[in-house]
This record gives sequence, C-alpha cells and structure tokens, in this order.
Amino acid sequence: MALEAAGGPPEETLSLWKREQARLKAHVVDRDTEAWQRDPAFSGLQRVGGVDVSFVKGDSVRACASLVVLSFPELEVVYEESRMVSLTAPYVSGFLAFREVPFLLELVQQLREKEPGLMPQVLLVDGNGVLHHRGFGVACHLGVLTDLPCVGVAKKLLQVDGLENNALHKEKIRLLQTRGDSFPLLGDSGTVLGMALRSHDRSTRPLYISVGHRMSLEAAVRLTCCCCRFRIPEPVRQVHLLLCSRRSWESTDGVSVGLLSPWLRAGPSWWPHGHRRCGAPGCQVQALLPGQAGPLQGKADICSREHIRKSLGLPGPPTPRSPKAQRPVACPKGDSGESSALC
Repeated sequence: MALEAAGGPPEETLSLWKREQARLKAHVVDRDTEAWQRDPAFSGLQRVGGVDVSFVKGDSVRACASLVVLSFPELEVVYEESRMVSLTAPYVSGFLAFREVPFLLELVQQLREKEPGLMPQVLLVDGNGVLHHRGFGVACHLGVLTDLPCVGVAKKLLQVDGLENNALHKEKIRLLQTRGDSFPLLGDSGTVLGMALRSHDRSTRPLYISVGHRMSLEAAVRLTCCCCRFRIPEPVRQVHLLLCSRRSWESTDGVSVGLLSPWLRAGPSWWPHGHRRCGAPGCQVQALLPGQAGPLQGKADICSREHIRKSLGLPGPPTPRSPKAQRPVACPKGDSGESSALC
C-alpha cells in the first residue's frame, strides 16, 4: 500500500501527527455497534466496501485512490470509483494515514453525497487497524473520520509490541490447517492486537486482521473470512483489480478511464441490465474513443471488462489463472471455539 520516499518531514510535523493520532485514537470503538455484526450469518448486511491507494511504478508522488462497493453475500460489484492523486505528505512508517486517508475520505464523501443508497455498511482497508506502533493504523484513522465500521486487512505481519515473524510464529502458521483457522496476535503488553487468519484452503499464507473502528475483532475475522473467494477478501481484491485497470488505462497513448462511458467506470449498476454479463440478445453499449464510431454489439460477454478492453484495443492487467473457488452464500452458524465460529 505504501511506497517509501526519500527524506522525511521535520520533527515538528511528526510531533503534530503523533498528537493528532492520540486525539483521534480516543474515539476508536472496538466493539460491535450494529445488529448485523452480532448475527452469525450477518443478516442485515447488504454492502461491503474496499479501499486502497496504489502507486504508479517508479513514482513516489503519483498514485491512484480507489473505492469499491460489493453486495453481500453475493460479492458482486455495485459501485466503483478511482482517481489519480498527487501525494504531498512523505511516507513515514507508522504515519501512512496522513499520506493516504485524505484521498480515501474524499471518495467516501463523494459516494455519500451522490449515491447514498450505495454507501457500504463496513469498509475493509488494505492495512492495519489497532495492530500499529501506536495502536492507530490507517483502518482506525479512516473509520473514525468516516464514522463507518472498518476492518484492517494486512498481508504481512507488522512487527510491533514484540510480535515477530520468527520460528514460533511460522510454526503457528503451519498449524492453520483449514479455511477459518486462526490464532491471536498477543503483544508483549498483554494486548491482543489482531488475529492471523487462514482465509482460503488453497493458501497457506495468513491474513492479519485487526480492529479498525466500530466492530469487534471476532466479527471482523468472521466477516473477512465470509468475503474470501480467494486468499484476499473480495472487497480488497476488487479494489486491487480496479487499481490495475486504472493504471493500465492511464497509459502513454493518453487513453484514460475518463474517456470511457460512465457505466464502465461506475460498475454493474450502470451496465445494461445491471449485470456484469447480461446475456441478453441484442444488448448494445456505447463506448467511443476519439477516432472511433458506432456501437459495440455483442451478446453474452458484451458487459465484461475484458470484452470491452479487447473491443476498444485497450491494454489490460494480466488475468492469473487460478482454480475456481466456491464463494460462501452466507456464514454458517458457528458454535464455540476460535475456528468453528468462522466461515
């Protein structure tokens, strides 16, 4: 999520950031605040969001901030938005939020104003929450400022409060045998900072889940597991796909997402018949680039991003071949125990 930049801010700026983190940290709520969070099947949860900021390769200033909203439990994209941004704050370990959160906050506020019916009920953030040097990572920061439930989902262990990716930690990972198995991340302070979760049967690499805001750790782990078709939860995976697409479309020939029709940028809710692949005979879409004319016609796959890329001659991110994974329709009702309570 971050790209290290040369140099750093003056000491006064760091002191100001520390004070601001401490002030906002007082507002973090680490318990369930919504009825759907306490339901074993998350009944009442209809929309989950994912956010991330990704950098242009070799550039520490230009980046792309993205927000994706998915239906739940179907995990289908209903809204997506991204924008190219210029980062002014330098990267400093432990202060990532001051570099990235302002742009993510703008995307959430834009959605709240323009399409309030598509607002996510929870955000999965590519980063950490309370699993942080000062207990206030990017998921906490964004959660407090948006007042939305937030979950930190990290792919690597942040080694703080005595947590180490040592032989003991690797042995615990080895003992995670099936999807949903987990173990607590207990710091030297005696505080459980998060959970290491095996999110998919075909991946032995765990995710590191931590509380962001307005959600308990237990519910955060269950929800993350329920959102996983693959190792990475679908809201975060889809936001990564959007970022890759945006970077591809922002290519040297000047073709950008902004030149495409609104339905391509906004997602399935804008596409014909509201589906990624409508399959309707005679389905037509208009997507014109400079120098092109006429409608693109097709049937079964006219609404897929890949078909659109090929039809328009646009570059696209490589699609890795992976075995199909069956997604959960809903979380099964668990009983006692760490693993069995998970999807």
